[in-house]
Amino acid sequence: MAVDEKLQTLRHSCSHVMAEAVLHLFPGTKIAIGPAIDTGFYYDFDFPKDKKFSDADFPAVEKEMRKILSGNHEFVRREVSKDEALALFKDQPYKLDLIQKLGSGETISVYEQDGFLDLCRGPHVASTKEINAQAFKLMKVAGAYWHGDSSQPMLTRIYAACFAKPNDLKDYLKMLEEADKRDHRKLGVQLDLFHLDPEDPGQIFWHPNGWSMYVTLQDYMRDKVRRDGYVEVNTPAIMPRTLWERSGHWGHYQQNMFITESEKRMFAIKPMNCPGALEIFKSRPRSYKDLPLRMAEFGHCVRNEPSGTLHGIMRVRGFVQDDAHILCTEEQIEAEVTKFCHLLKNVYKDFGFDKSLLVKLSTMPDDHVGDEATWQHAEQALGAACKSAGLDYEVQPKEGAFYGPKLEFTLIDALGRQWQCGTIQLDYQLPSADRLNAEYIGADNQRHHPVMLHRAVLGSLERFMGILIENYAGAFPAWLHFEQAAVVPVGQDFNEYALTVERTLQEAGIRCKAYTDDDNMKSKIKSIVSGHKTPYILVVGQKERDEGTVTVRFRADSGLEQKTFALEDFKAYVLEKVNSHYNGI
Repeated sequence: MAVDEKLQTLRHSCSHVMAEAVLHLFPGTKIAIGPAIDTGFYYDFDFPKDKKFSDADFPAVEKEMRKILSGNHEFVRREVSKDEALALFKDQPYKLDLIQKLGSGETISVYEQDGFLDLCRGPHVASTKEINAQAFKLMKVAGAYWHGDSSQPMLTRIYAACFAKPNDLKDYLKMLEEADKRDHRKLGVQLDLFHLDPEDPGQIFWHPNGWSMYVTLQDYMRDKVRRDGYVEVNTPAIMPRTLWERSGHWGHYQQNMFITESEKRMFAIKPMNCPGALEIFKSRPRSYKDLPLRMAEFGHCVRNEPSGTLHGIMRVRGFVQDDAHILCTEEQIEAEVTKFCHLLKNVYKDFGFDKSLLVKLSTMPDDHVGDEATWQHAEQALGAACKSAGLDYEVQPKEGAFYGPKLEFTLIDALGRQWQCGTIQLDYQLPSADRLNAEYIGADNQRHHPVMLHRAVLGSLERFMGILIENYAGAFPAWLHFEQAAVVPVGQDFNEYALTVERTLQEAGIRCKAYTDDDNMKSKIKSIVSGHKTPYILVVGQKERDEGTVTVRFRADSGLEQKTFALEDFKAYVLEKVNSHYNGI
């Protein structure tokens, strides 16, 4: 058994201990499910009507759990018939619901420890002595509908962190503390980047500072794809129902689409860009000589995500993708995927993510279209292209889309958290005669359907901005920062020179602000350091004005302290850093 599987088994076993403790403390509670998750486990409960569980109850539950663990109780498994299971859990309606949904002939097992009985497939640790009483902690309470269905009862979900060793828990809690400091929602306010309006859920109001960075990020990607052989296109925000029906989205994705009507016709605000790209491809006759055709689009998409799933700018309803669709032949698949992998690696390198990249190849699912030979060819091409780009990958069996396999790229941030961002998907279906019927004339003078590669490097620009805010803790590299330089005069007599420096740098394309208000120099510097985390603070006084220089205070993470530059030399220094997209200051 792999180490991760052992840890998941331990976590699931600890969830049973928590359920037992809850039943001890709150008789009459109904229990639902308690699976292991990435950092611990959760368990769903239906508490008596006179009990509203809150985090104030955590200490009592934890104390009771440790009391149970001290007893060294075995986890005993036994198999039972469906009738026996129904009798054993006659007072637990959620367990009865699960039992009734089991298929005929399916094995039913129960686990018992210290008199607590639960319906469970397992596995579990041998006994409670394997669970370290100092390596778990109850974390939060949330609401959760039974079966995730809003028509079902709302249950109380208790989340817990759980690890094999106390030090692992301490490290995790320390990471959470640091993550809280880096929370993009807090820093978004502190740095005046954006705000979110509860009256308009899932939509972002970008302020000048945040929009400056957003545009910089978009322009950066625009330049990257242009140099990599893409043409940029733009497709309508609203497209007719008939198109979405032919693409398949109306039948499979309508619940996530915003629908509108005009002149007795139905339209949808686009949740994705691919049908529009194919409409451009089909707008005139195409030849094999036109392929591969790489169409990039910074397309604004809107998806009707449930309000409860929204999270800052990480999960929104309105967003822009650094999207592209590559139309190519079968023979060009491997070369195009290799080319994309190189592009993605270069982009991530500029953000410091190139040394911590995970790649997964998702293969043919049980529910798929197309023959196995085509799938095998596609999977082999994706895998070979990934290797050719110098990337190793892990196979995710049966996790591909129904229309084709895909590569998923996950970066790891400064806190060790994983974010799945980039992807490239191989699609034989959307260009087919059964869908949008894209065609080109081949070298044999016959009509053929191209293969379509859907790909994104950053994914949602909004989400990637959130990742960057938290990864850098607001201390962005100079090329990306909304305020690359701040000019601080040592006194009011030097405001005019400070404004001259500001103007000179701005004319060179450097984002710069002169702080000529009435505060003293120390207060200004303190505010700039804590508030904007500006890479370069230029202090100017008598000497600097007389000599045409600036004394530069570097941000703490640069490893540099202070240096005096001629103004023109400093301008050249910053432009070199910015133009090279150097991941630092």
